[in-house]
Amino acid sequence: MHEMGIANSVLEAVRSEMRRYPEARPASVGLRIGEMTAVDLESLRFCFEALARGTDLEGLRLEIELRLRRHHCKNCGNEFNVAGYDFQCPKCGALTSECISGDELQLAYVEIEDHEPSTVGAKSS
Repeated sequence: MHEMGIANSVLEAVRSEMRRYPEARPASVGLRIGEMTAVDLESLRFCFEALARGTDLEGLRLEIELRLRRHHCKNCGNEFNVAGYDFQCPKCGALTSECISGDELQLAYVEIEDHEPSTVGAKSS
């Protein structure tokens, strides 16, 4: 199950990023996952929650943007979604297309909540 490894890598990336912001708390993490990556999204969510449970990242929201498989026609420049194994350009009929989306697995963002140090009890000047 490579979803466990992906979830672990995401959590490690969040921890690494949060070292830059010691006064903040992560609220959510966003991933872009292409439909060709063969990642089971429900398994990934389960693994993510299981690994975060009982840690400093418990409650962190995992947000996933599923990216469709898109191709670019080298003949006419048209961009189109690919269904199944039909790589033929719907505009010009050419079979000379290249994949431009749908194979990604990217950490898109980490959203943080800024926690300002409290000024309660501080002396004013």
